[in-house]
Amino acid sequence: MPWLGLGVYKASEGEEVERAVRTAIAAGYRSIDTATLYENETGVGKAVRESGVPREEIFVTTKVWNTDQGYESTLRAFEVSRKKLGFDYIDLYLVHWPVKGKYKETWKALEKLYQEGFVRAIGVSNFHVHHLEDLIADCQVKPMVNQVEYHPLLTQQELRQYCRSQEIQLEAWRPLMKGSLDHPILKELGEKYQKTPAQIVLRWDLQNEVVTIPKSVNEHRIKENANIFDFELSAEDMEKISGMNQNKRFGADPDNFDF
Repeated sequence: MPWLGLGVYKASEGEEVERAVRTAIAAGYRSIDTATLYENETGVGKAVRESGVPREEIFVTTKVWNTDQGYESTLRAFEVSRKKLGFDYIDLYLVHWPVKGKYKETWKALEKLYQEGFVRAIGVSNFHVHHLEDLIADCQVKPMVNQVEYHPLLTQQELRQYCRSQEIQLEAWRPLMKGSLDHPILKELGEKYQKTPAQIVLRWDLQNEVVTIPKSVNEHRIKENANIFDFELSAEDMEKISGMNQNKRFGADPDNFDF
């Protein structure tokens, strides 16, 4: 699984998402993250197929939406996603949110898809430690990834440590805090390393061994976000960024969502 990917949440189906994915692949991205909810799987698949890069070199993630959760309905939803993407297999399939009373049945469907080879890896999204413990208690296949809101204002230390102990790869959505990058520490470090605040944050993710998928449809930003492999933050500067934590969420709390 690549350390950096393109998120396509809110990228419109058709030309907008296709252009973003084409730009990302041309810039060296090899991971694209979509979902049923985003309603742009068709465009993602088209852009990947037309990229000129072999399918097996591009890591594609999609997710089952909450209204499709449950065993049989998840299997049906997966087939719809797979056909929209136009692939024989999906690299990573995630349970989008921990819907009470449903996510364990949903997980059984993901295990079946994994065991039958339709999915190369399976995981979850927006799961707290207690959700993971509940799932792991009686699953056949442990989640391989947990994709959560993660950034300097929400460092999720307990969850990060738990995932590491269980060999579950943590992945960050909304890593750039909805553009809330106007922070003195990020500005200071940007000047020190000659990088943008966004690049500083994305590098912090990587050095914390967290996969990150910044979303953008802007060609300049897509390329800029990938330019993070030519420098390294010092341990002291990593601590400064982690010290920004406020347990602040820009998205919903997995213990309290109504969708």
